Amino acid sequence: MTDDQSADSGNQRRDVVVPLRVYKTVTVFSTLFAVASVVAGFILVDVATQLASAPVSEIDVPVAIAGIGAILAGTVVYAFSTRFRTEEMGKSKDDADKPSDNG
Repeated sequence: MTDDQSADSGNQRRDVVVPLRVYKTVTVFSTLFAVASVVAGFILVDVATQLASAPVSEIDVPVAIAGIGAILAGTVVYAFSTRFRTEEMGKSKDDADKPSDNG
């Protein structure tokens, strides 16, 4: 096993190659969902803490947890949506054995 092979086996990122139409759809809707859920999560946290002015005893814990959960859900959706790519997007940085076409 060469050094390049051992370095590649340590990197577990897997890109999903899809047609351009699917890539556009996934990108649009996952970004829309991620942004909406993060904004909704911050709104829920603000409501639960009364704009960060409520004493600790008056914080609505279930609403605050729901807000943090919405923020995390948006983050996870966005992170997984970045794994999609098309054939036209070029080579992955993990493909060291393929020559580059850019000058």
